[in-house]
Amino acid sequence: MDTEAQHMERDRSSCPPDGAEEGSRSTHVPDRPAAPMSWGRTVFWGMLCTVALLLFSTFVLQPFLIPSGSMQPTLRVGDRVLVNKLAYRFGSEPGRGDVVVFDGTGSFIQETESDEDVVGALLRGAAASLGLAEPAGSDFVKRVVGVGGDRVVCCDKRGRLEVNGTPVDEPYLHPGDRPSDVAFDIVVPDGTLWVMGDHRSNSRDSRDHLGQPGGGMVPVERVIGRVDWLGWPLGRLGSLEGTDAFTGIRPSGADHG
Repeated sequence: MDTEAQHMERDRSSCPPDGAEEGSRSTHVPDRPAAPMSWGRTVFWGMLCTVALLLFSTFVLQPFLIPSGSMQPTLRVGDRVLVNKLAYRFGSEPGRGDVVVFDGTGSFIQETESDEDVVGALLRGAAASLGLAEPAGSDFVKRVVGVGGDRVVCCDKRGRLEVNGTPVDEPYLHPGDRPSDVAFDIVVPDGTLWVMGDHRSNSRDSRDHLGQPGGGMVPVERVIGRVDWLGWPLGRLGSLEGTDAFTGIRPSGADHG
């Protein structure tokens, strides 16, 4: 038996017919690249994300651009802080030492009608809510020094504030600043706050409104939230350092009740 002939027959049978290889190649369809997202869909998702961010900012956590140096060195001009809007939503109230953002309408500024057009006001408000623009002129950031019922006095023989008869050492003050160049002795009405900036020589706060209606007191209901975190710059990213300056303060009314 011719074994060489058998091998040749096997080799010929294993080869595809003429044109079969080309045909198999021609039937292969390459994967098509994914179609790019349409402009309409891009705009839709962009608007949806913006609305979600605005809702989150309105009810939970709002970025806030620091516009002035009144809270230095704790907060610097241009810092973006994150304001916790849930901090006082469930029965809690601002405490001494808290850094808060509040609406000063009726306490720090008089209520006036804005001459800004509606669309401009909405756009500016949205940008401020996302921390992209300066906040409204009625929004302020200060530190709570006295709460309802507290007696706050400045100053004792060593130049310190006293709250309910207890002197307060304030390590957060701007270097070289005194607790206050303005003497005062006030009792904070219930439901209000006495607030001051950390840069006392460069802060317009409760002291500047002593002779005005309300006496510089900020209604608790006007507090927007508590500053809990620094979001920008990245080198200072993290939670805002608290203070124990007011630890040990006697209950309100203990020294003047």
